[in-house]
Amino acid sequence: MVKADKNIVRGFLVLTYVVIISMLIFLISSSFSYLNTGADRSKMLHTEVKKEEVYSPKMNWTDDGNEGRELDEQTLAKIENDYLDAWYVRNVAYKTNQTTGIDDFYTDSARKNIFAFITQNQQENISVDATTLSHQPNIEFFSEDGQLIVLKDENVVEYKQLYKDGKFIMETTESANYKVVLLLEDGFWRIRHLVKETVKPIVESPKVKAVSNLNMKGINYYPQTTPWDMFGDEFDIEIIQKDFDIMKDAGFNTIRIFVQYEDFGKAKVYEDKLEKLKQVLDAAETKKLQVVLTLFDFYGNYEVLDWTLTQRHAETIVSEFKNHNAILAWDIKNEPNLDFESRGKENVLAWLDKMISLVKSIDEKHLITIGWSNTESAHLLQDKLDFISFHYYNAAADFAQSYTNLKSKINDKPIVLGEFGQSSYGGFWKPFAGSQKKQANYYKEMKSVLKAENISYLAWTLYDFKDIPSSVVGSRPWRTNPQKKFGIIDKDGKKKLAFEVVVEKDFSSEK
Repeated sequence: MVKADKNIVRGFLVLTYVVIISMLIFLISSSFSYLNTGADRSKMLHTEVKKEEVYSPKMNWTDDGNEGRELDEQTLAKIENDYLDAWYVRNVAYKTNQTTGIDDFYTDSARKNIFAFITQNQQENISVDATTLSHQPNIEFFSEDGQLIVLKDENVVEYKQLYKDGKFIMETTESANYKVVLLLEDGFWRIRHLVKETVKPIVESPKVKAVSNLNMKGINYYPQTTPWDMFGDEFDIEIIQKDFDIMKDAGFNTIRIFVQYEDFGKAKVYEDKLEKLKQVLDAAETKKLQVVLTLFDFYGNYEVLDWTLTQRHAETIVSEFKNHNAILAWDIKNEPNLDFESRGKENVLAWLDKMISLVKSIDEKHLITIGWSNTESAHLLQDKLDFISFHYYNAAADFAQSYTNLKSKINDKPIVLGEFGQSSYGGFWKPFAGSQKKQANYYKEMKSVLKAENISYLAWTLYDFKDIPSSVVGSRPWRTNPQKKFGIIDKDGKKKLAFEVVVEKDFSSEK
């Protein structure tokens, strides 16, 4: 019995020894693997996404030849990839005052200036939130051994926000020229020298169109079975065409539809989404419905380092449809002021400002607005917008005064009521709060002011919905159930009392 116990103990000790040795071997091999993956950009950035998903400024290469070795497209793509990664990592370092990743993108000599800048900012508790929005690089020399590149990067548009002690101090936009030397090390192009040669501030003043009267009589639109997922897997252009018939017969001349940033592919907009959007715009043109297209819905980040991604998103869509006859206006963002508190008012307004300039630089023909959620914010950035758009869901009795207050802040520009409406829900979660009759009376009261003041409008919305995505108002029933019944047509396709109020004979005659 004693001998058996000794064997058990001996076996246990051997097993323990084997386990410990195995763990040591695993840890050593893991450390060795980690030390040999210093050039892995995704690991260095603590993210699994690729470069094009984190940083994508506009690149316009100058193709006028270069001295030295001939440059092929594959090499050029590699240079661009590593060069932009280097800019991104430097911007991250200046924002966080941490040097993570700098070794992977800059040689010893180039690191010194970066480290010195970070040290100084740490001592003064300063951080710089920056990005580059566009580059115009030109390779001047490529060594015969393929190890060295000299390039000039002109008109680099840089946007910067300066913070001290965590508080916003100032912002600036500038254009600069850089002289850059890159070395090929460990299979990656690293920056050896990055010298700023000239700098000039940029003061953007996009042209604003003179608009007298927009005469919008319209509605915000989602198909009944696919609310907030209009361009998803259940997309059906025939259903949408029938809905357009209903809207046209109702006397509407304008619709507002929405592009959701992530759903459309973010910076890399999906081709199938563009095709679906084209079908919708074509159908609207056929029915003679003009379209206000909201470029960003369900987006609320505004991080300066993400600006290049959102700009590529907007650039793709606006470039694709800037000549489409159905487009009346680009609505930059749906209710951005709701993000002021969580994302910072300065960040949101700066993002909107740059997005307005971008869209205007691509499309000089169509109007631009922002769908503010209330009258209190609707005067912001008015000097850069072609018309003012706001949403109103408060009491109809207070609308006239709210509109008057807003109008007093606006410098001679059309004002559009971009969303308004009332739910007909009066069930368990909000008993007696709403009904079809109350909804109809709301529209009667609102329309009397709209007609008296000659205000263009877009009602919310055509249909009652059976289901509301949780991303819209959450999942609490006292919020989702009222949201389901803002339509002027119920879930069974029957016209509600409000429909007859909205559709007046004088409107129908304008078809």
